[in-house]
Amino acid sequence: MNISKSIELFNRAQESIPGGVNSPVRAFKSVGGTPIFFQSAKGAYLYDVDGNRYLDYINSWGPMILGHAFDPVVKAIQEKALDSTSFGAPTELEVDMAELVKSMVPNVDLIRMVSSGTEACMSAIRLARGYTGWNKIIKFEGCYHGHADSFLVKAGSGVATFNIQTVPGVTAGVSADTLTAPFNDLDAVKKLIEEHKNEIAAVIIEPVPGNMGCIIPEPGFLEGLRNICTEEGIVLIFDEVMTGFRLAQGGAQERLNIDADLVTYGKVIGAGMPVGAFGGKMEIMKQIAPLGNVYQAGTLSGNPIAMIAGYTLLSYLKSNPVVYSDLEEKSNYLKNGLEKVFEESGVPFVINSMGSMISVHFSQQPVIDFASASSANNALFNKFFHAMLKRGIYLPPSAFETWFLSNALTQKDLDITIEAAKESLAEIL
Repeated sequence: MNISKSIELFNRAQESIPGGVNSPVRAFKSVGGTPIFFQSAKGAYLYDVDGNRYLDYINSWGPMILGHAFDPVVKAIQEKALDSTSFGAPTELEVDMAELVKSMVPNVDLIRMVSSGTEACMSAIRLARGYTGWNKIIKFEGCYHGHADSFLVKAGSGVATFNIQTVPGVTAGVSADTLTAPFNDLDAVKKLIEEHKNEIAAVIIEPVPGNMGCIIPEPGFLEGLRNICTEEGIVLIFDEVMTGFRLAQGGAQERLNIDADLVTYGKVIGAGMPVGAFGGKMEIMKQIAPLGNVYQAGTLSGNPIAMIAGYTLLSYLKSNPVVYSDLEEKSNYLKNGLEKVFEESGVPFVINSMGSMISVHFSQQPVIDFASASSANNALFNKFFHAMLKRGIYLPPSAFETWFLSNALTQKDLDITIEAAKESLAEIL
């Protein structure tokens, strides 16, 4: 596969962009090699600057749930751009978007639009602190909630990929206010709460983590968190930047039948545009300015181009719930096919999946948290990644990232992927 133009562009990029990329995991430092520079995409396929075609299992890290360049979204963006790309003032579309989200997620009373998932999570934490009057938060090892200071303590995603567990620039005070527990370990959470009675403002969690691979919550874990937070007056925040509108119309809350106090969104809510949001119970959300004194603002919050993209996609998903059963069927087909191939190869493996999220781990033990994800043979994953890339299958360039399926994938695409995995394993083992 010729990637000469990507190599040339990466060399150029390193002269003007830190590491040659605008988000660290794109640099391929974990898996090695040169990152691919893309020119266009349609449906399930990516096309790079050298003219190569790839089946896409990243889908812009989640938002392209219906595939790239989905015609209704593209048309809506084109038409809305004629009205102006930004006003910095209220629009009717913002109201339409808020009402649509509320109709899909019943326990969201009020919702505030922002410009990224990081901003949404950062704002939700500030709101929880302002509402409770307490300062500490509990997060979970390997969960990634964006790059705000509070979230970079024992985080997943790129922080895990680069093994940066102590991040320069994050103050000791911030670190001291961020308590961490292993995912799926309810006893560890109880212990932290006992040790810091009346100090913890929020527990923030990816209900189905996607930043250390796809990790499945064990039965009773999230229910236990909900009960503890209710008893202790702690705000339970579900970071649904990945799972929101992907695992179900109502996200992980609907799928798992658990209501959080605050929820953060990104990815699908913007259909590929830079959008985030946080929302939840009235009594908490009314503390946000201008209703309350917890300040949060953003010039491009509710940007009309971002809003029309997200509104068009969410409207389609609401009107076509069969998308979720179709995605589930495709994900199960892929998982079953990959499991058969991996079993035949004899390599130890674990495949985790829920809905249209799936991850492959070369491990001899269940992968249920950050420690077990880290102990897998991730060097072998790196070889697998490149063998698949050579065969036109574009996977996340890190063993710590979930794969995202789009409904644009056909059974033929899935069969091609399964066959590529078989050939890749034969090559690297």
